[in-house]
Amino acid sequence: MTEVAAAQAASEQASIDGPQVWLGPDQETRQDEWLYEISADDAEALACATVIAQESGKDILDITAADFPLGSFAPKLAEIREELLRGRGFKLLRGLPIEGRSIQEIAVVYWGIGAHLGLAVSQNAKGHVLGHVKDLGHDYSDPLARGYQTSARLPYHTDYSDLVGLLCLKTAKNGGLSSLVSSGAIYNRAISERPDLAKALMQPFYRTRWGEVGSNRPPWIEVPAFNPYEGGVSTTYVRSAVRKAQLMPEVPRLSPEQEAAMDYFDGLAESSEFHLDMQLLPGDLQFVNNHYILHSRTAYEDHTDWAEKRHLLRLWLACDDGPPFPPGMTAHFQGLTLNGRPNGIHLPGVQFCAPLDAE
Repeated sequence: MTEVAAAQAASEQASIDGPQVWLGPDQETRQDEWLYEISADDAEALACATVIAQESGKDILDITAADFPLGSFAPKLAEIREELLRGRGFKLLRGLPIEGRSIQEIAVVYWGIGAHLGLAVSQNAKGHVLGHVKDLGHDYSDPLARGYQTSARLPYHTDYSDLVGLLCLKTAKNGGLSSLVSSGAIYNRAISERPDLAKALMQPFYRTRWGEVGSNRPPWIEVPAFNPYEGGVSTTYVRSAVRKAQLMPEVPRLSPEQEAAMDYFDGLAESSEFHLDMQLLPGDLQFVNNHYILHSRTAYEDHTDWAEKRHLLRLWLACDDGPPFPPGMTAHFQGLTLNGRPNGIHLPGVQFCAPLDAE
């Protein structure tokens, strides 16, 4: 397709609208809409639910929403879930009491909240459904290194699930700022300002699977960044995965247009016009819709004491009523749940587990 034809095709794509399309500076003035302060009554309801779940004797993996009754907090969390799936696509819950609680208690309450939002899916080849974002000293330049196990800056990206949740346990000595950006806002600007590059972003890019793939699948996938479908756009973007796939001899080299398209995408995401920054504090829970929102993290300097190092618990959640995505995107996911939702990174024969520390 010629550059002119590509530009014409992209220009025919309609811009999208809705609460998930936003700009960072505007959201900064609307903090009262996306920041939810956990009240004393909420904390009490969650504490009671935690006791009930623990007294059931069930392993954390077996705790369901029914095992974790929310009481008065139930309608509030239902509203938050609706905001995540059909609203602006992110929410920050502030003030979960974690001081003085064991990691097991914290994991149960976090898991219980997640069970009311969706189904926890595996985040890596080890089958971790309860993940830990903590620097294990890995080198992010390693082709198989996962960014969450380093202290490096993580560029804007999406994960392999409908929702991603983070619960902050410990903050870094310096840095580690969380940033969000609306992929819909980037899409709209691209089709109006650079339709040629927008079209390139709607074509497949080769991406590494980080070595976390079954033996019957190639170590890479092909998937576009922008996936228009049913009047919306589902976005999946991990430039580091594209870059590392280029180290594989069987993967075609990126074209100059593809490089320019990713440069353009990153430039918009990193612009102060587009993104929203927030500092996660101990007890903060951040939930993000991967279809509509990209997330990032600044590099950080950590503490030397292992117990004091920056540490967040992570959930990847599949939602039965999550946003629609085109059939062509299914190859991007390692598999689908029984209800056809993104199933994280699930390798055949690997049992799910919920470790209580990073490994």
